[in-house]
Amino acid sequence: MSMIVRILGEGQFRVDDEAAGDLNRLDAELEAAVERGDEPAFSAALHGLLAEVRAKGGAVPPDVLEPSELILPAEGSSMAEVRKLLSDDLLSDDGLIPG
Repeated sequence: MSMIVRILGEGQFRVDDEAAGDLNRLDAELEAAVERGDEPAFSAALHGLLAEVRAKGGAVPPDVLEPSELILPAEGSSMAEVRKLLSDDLLSDDGLIPG
């Protein structure tokens, strides 16, 4: 099985479900950095999470539109933007990545 992950401003990636554990760990690091207000840890965690999606996922062609199961902030997003995503009612209480 696989899931579709959208990186805002970049596109969609098809990621195998086996990558979920690594993505959840990186998501937890990102969420903890946001909660602490730790900008350097936040930047590193966001970069790591997006890099993991790019490394383990295959790009979905731009002319193919599939529903995204996960939506991640764009590279270079501010901590305030990610806080908004984390507090958005559309997202679960599990961070950016449910589970």
